[in-house]
Amino acid sequence: MDIRSSLDGLKSLLGVTTPTPPAPQTRSGATTSASALGSDLATFSSAGSEVSQTASDPGVRTDKVAEIQASLAAGTYNVSASAVASKLVDSMLGPEQ
Repeated sequence: MDIRSSLDGLKSLLGVTTPTPPAPQTRSGATTSASALGSDLATFSSAGSEVSQTASDPGVRTDKVAEIQASLAAGTYNVSASAVASKLVDSMLGPEQ
């Protein structure tokens, strides 16, 4: 028994309809056929808006952020393994008391 056919049958009994996703668009804005792209689907989370809201927080040290971004772009950003391990253990143990 194919589980997909069983689910389709159950959906039809319950009257559930599956919404059709919008046609994917290329960079030029023209739609493409679904057969050319398969069944890939991309979704975006709210993480980007959360980051932009946090960046406007007065507690953010923009000079330090810019310095780290430059180091990452140059490939020279290094963090000691002991510092990573310490923070990992601290986060697993919970807040300090």
